Amino acid sequence: MALASEWELVGRLAFSALLGSAIGYERERLAWVAGLRTHMLVCVGSTLIMIVSAYGFSEVLSERVTLDPSRMAAQVVSGIGFLGAGAILARGEIVRGLTTAASVWSVAGIGLAVGGGLYTPAVAATVIILIILAGIKPLEKRFIGSRQRRELLITAERDALSLDKLHEALGAGTTRVQQFVIRQKDGSPQLDDIVITFARVTPMQFLALQKRLIAVPGVVKLKDPDADPDALQP
Repeated sequence: MALASEWELVGRLAFSALLGSAIGYERERLAWVAGLRTHMLVCVGSTLIMIVSAYGFSEVLSERVTLDPSRMAAQVVSGIGFLGAGAILARGEIVRGLTTAASVWSVAGIGLAVGGGLYTPAVAATVIILIILAGIKPLEKRFIGSRQRRELLITAERDALSLDKLHEALGAGTTRVQQFVIRQKDGSPQLDDIVITFARVTPMQFLALQKRLIAVPGVVKLKDPDADPDALQP
């Protein structure tokens, strides 16, 4: 491999910071822990490691000493996993942060590509990753998420349905709860209006959850705004 000039190597580091910032900004605007600076550091760091792997040992090369730059790249791909694991949040069966962890891992690949002088694939990968992160998400919400997200409107006696009681009533189904909002019912100080949003539920699962909730003591009525306008009552 021909030795690149020092300024070209510096340019590779700056270019990788630019590409990493493009993906990091997309994560930063969504307030993820692995945001702008994290993605830039991963991209620049992997670029530097690739540069060292490719050029850092040129002085010791001889007929009996050979160099395999791919070994350092392989260590980056596997070693970056600790950052990805730190971006993943788990609560019961709900796992969040997998997309950010994947973006961190992908940015490491971009850095390796820049470090190896593969500018066109690096730019192409950056554009593709940005399309996946920012462009496909609205389509996913519209065509997939909307079909799996359901909402229930519940009227219950004061303090009849708290988070603890909700967990007791639904059991494992509690992991499907995306939002749980309680507010006092207008004109009825003894009643609460409760809005529960479920994510990733099939019609059969949603029906089973309704039956469990309507059986909770103190629940006055339950209504699915997307289905029959008549409210269910115990």
